[in-house]
Amino acid sequence: MSSITKNARSRAPSSIGRQIEAIRGGDHDQLGRLLQSFQNYLRVLADMQLDQKLRGRLSASDLVQETLLGACRDFQTFRGNSEAELLAWLRAILINNLHNFVQQHVTAAKRDVRRECSLHSIGAGVEQSAVNLGANLLRDAGPSPSGVLSTKESVVALADTIATLPEDQQQVLILRNLQGKRFAEVAAIMDRTEGATRMLWLRAIQQLKQRMPREQERES
Repeated sequence: MSSITKNARSRAPSSIGRQIEAIRGGDHDQLGRLLQSFQNYLRVLADMQLDQKLRGRLSASDLVQETLLGACRDFQTFRGNSEAELLAWLRAILINNLHNFVQQHVTAAKRDVRRECSLHSIGAGVEQSAVNLGANLLRDAGPSPSGVLSTKESVVALADTIATLPEDQQQVLILRNLQGKRFAEVAAIMDRTEGATRMLWLRAIQQLKQRMPREQERES
C-alpha cells in the first residue's frame, strides 16, 4: 500500500470560496496550491479502490497525479464555490480516470475485472470510501476532550493527519476502518498475528487522536 504524502498544507474550509474566487479572477498561482492541498484526501480514496487485481497495473500516486492534472486543466468547468462542491468534483474526475484505465488496459481476458470495475461500481465505491473516511474513522478517533473538528469540516484534515503516521499505521487504519475488514483479514494482509494487528491499530488510533488539528488551531 502506497505511503500517503506529507506535504499538504492546513487551510480553513471557509477560505476555499475566497481562493476559488481569486483563481477565477486570474490568480492562477493559487490553483496548483489549492489542488495539491487535496492530494492526501484523494490518495486515501484511490488506495481503497485498488485491489490486488489492479494494484500491479496502477499506483494510487499515478491515479491521483492524473486527477490533479486533469483538474488543473479543466478547472474552468468547475461551477461550485465551496470545499464540499470541489471535493465532489475531484472525486468525479478520480472515478472517471480509474474507469478509463480499466477500460483501456484490462484485457478481454480479464472480463471479470471489467465487470467489477464498471463506471457505476467505481463511482459507488469512491463515494462510499468518502463516507467511511468521514464517519468510521472519526468515530474511532474522536471526540477527544479538546474537541476535534466536525465531520463535515475535517475529512481533508483527517487524510492529512493519516499522512503523518508511519506507513504500517496508515495501512491498518485504511484496511480496518475505511475498508471495514475484520482484524483477522487485516492480519493476513499485513502478515502479522491478529493480536499484533489489534495493538498496531490501537496505536494508530491513539496517534490519530493526538495529531488531529483542533478547532482552535484552525481558527488561529
